[in-house]
Amino acid sequence: MASQHTEIERKFDVEETFALPDLSGVPGVASVGAAVVHELAASYYDTSDLRLARAKITLRRRTGGTDAGWHVKLPASAGARLELQSPLGRAVKAPPRAVLAPVVGIVRRAIPEQVATLHTRRTVVTLLAEDGRVLAEVADDHVTGTALPAHAGEAAVVTTWREIEIELVDGGEELLGAVGAELELCGAHASDSPSKLTRVLAERLAPPPAPPTEQPDTDLDEDGAEPPASEDEAEDLPTPAEEEPLPEGKKARAAEIARREAAVQAAEKAAAKAAKEHAKRVAAEAKAAKKAAKARAAAAAEQARLAAIPKAGDVVVDALAAQLTALQRADVMVRTGTADGVHQVRVACRRLRSILAAYRPVLDRERTDPVRAELQWLGQELSGTRDAEVSLEHLRALVAAQPPELVLGPVAARLQQAELQGETGGADRALQVLGTARYLTLLDALFDLVQQPPVTERAAEQAADLVAEVLRRTVQRLRHHVEDAEVAGRGDAPLGSPSEHQDESTGIVETPYELALHEVRKAGKRVRYTAEVAAPVLGGPAMGVVDAMKQLQDVLGDRQDTVVTREQCRQLGIAAFGAGENAWTYGRLHALEEARAQRAERDFWALWPSLAPVLNAVTAEEQGRPR
Repeated sequence: MASQHTEIERKFDVEETFALPDLSGVPGVASVGAAVVHELAASYYDTSDLRLARAKITLRRRTGGTDAGWHVKLPASAGARLELQSPLGRAVKAPPRAVLAPVVGIVRRAIPEQVATLHTRRTVVTLLAEDGRVLAEVADDHVTGTALPAHAGEAAVVTTWREIEIELVDGGEELLGAVGAELELCGAHASDSPSKLTRVLAERLAPPPAPPTEQPDTDLDEDGAEPPASEDEAEDLPTPAEEEPLPEGKKARAAEIARREAAVQAAEKAAAKAAKEHAKRVAAEAKAAKKAAKARAAAAAEQARLAAIPKAGDVVVDALAAQLTALQRADVMVRTGTADGVHQVRVACRRLRSILAAYRPVLDRERTDPVRAELQWLGQELSGTRDAEVSLEHLRALVAAQPPELVLGPVAARLQQAELQGETGGADRALQVLGTARYLTLLDALFDLVQQPPVTERAAEQAADLVAEVLRRTVQRLRHHVEDAEVAGRGDAPLGSPSEHQDESTGIVETPYELALHEVRKAGKRVRYTAEVAAPVLGGPAMGVVDAMKQLQDVLGDRQDTVVTREQCRQLGIAAFGAGENAWTYGRLHALEEARAQRAERDFWALWPSLAPVLNAVTAEEQGRPR
């Protein structure tokens, strides 16, 4: 069984010449312990495409120091990581199954192998309080990291550096800031690398290079036009022929001189005319070139503007990728026994299903509908666990608030026992579901959708137009469900419809009106999730819808919770009666939950008209967006 602890630390890059300052003067630090040197050797494991590192998870086998063993480090919260430690054992080439268990949802069916090694000479000093408690450890690390070849024929890449780590032990986070400030005064810099491994694998983790952009024509002048031809580039004029000797005789000589002078004048006149025509032609060519350059620049600017406008396919696929990341994060929570993990898995499933359903104009439903069905299966498999957990927690709080004389029999004890049994059974059930081949196949299918999205022709449309259209449609769908609930509330159910419905999985019986309100709640969720995808593009109006749907979900969520709590009261009352206990209090709890449901229904009908302006803002055909 792996041990767990939360690691809160800060890293600083330092030069080789850095000298660790005396930290005994830091507020709260009474003294500094003697330096201890450790030689650490670690092998890091990941899939060939670095799935763990990309999820900000590290898996290593380390020897040396005080915590030799297998370590899995998981993101926990800002500045903190959850570290799981297991004994070294005999495995060296590959991580043991028990070590891999928490990250199966990340690696899926891929087999992790060694991707890097680190050798660290670590010098550790402890920061002590007045009573001798260790407040923090400061580690001065000289590191040699080796990124192993990703493919045959490649060379290993070796990186060396020095860094300082401050890790809290029994001190507060303000101590991290104070020690960090002292280090920075001495020349340290906060590290940009979240872990040693990301520094070593930086080249493999880097995004692919952007495609080369078209280089501008370097022969254009500052106005974007081609420079005019120089005088040297003027058209070649005929070279004057070598003059012949003047003829003999005075008259003949005078006539020849006159003829030659006339020829020179004519030639000069022709040359001037040619030069003028050439200058006009050069000016016209320069003007045309400048006009063409401006046209090219305008076309390039328009092309860049259009390229910068988000496309519908990109927005939807990005939203899918974000929810797939959320699903994997929740998967890790479930596998490590973190509270609320099952709920977060279900939320991610609902969001993914909603995106795939609402944005069918962008994604081919032949590929997405089977994935939606599998997401529905996963949510249903985990629904009983979460619903029972919430309902029993609520009933325990409700019993605690009752006057003692109205709690007859061991009601609190029975609820506590049911909750404990539900937690144990629910956790086991959730792990069982997440351990199935069917679930791993679902994860593979989701990654295929993100990495090779089955986009339609409309994916190339501007995102603003398409997401607005989809959001309008989901809002209209919600309104239709509200109208159905109004009809059912008046008792005007369609002829031939059943008077009540029983859920096969839970045994809960609901009237047409209750079912209609449940459909309103589900439609509200879809509107919310659709608006969340649209919000980065549409801005304020979409965020207004998100906030409005949160209000709707809060009210109708309370009502839906009572459907489960009332059934719990009924079953617990039957069990108590069968055990010879007084079951009266369970009937009272049932009545209180009925009253809560009625209040929630009244609250919904009071809330609904106030949501109209927000919904109208996105259902209008034109929303004044710039084109």
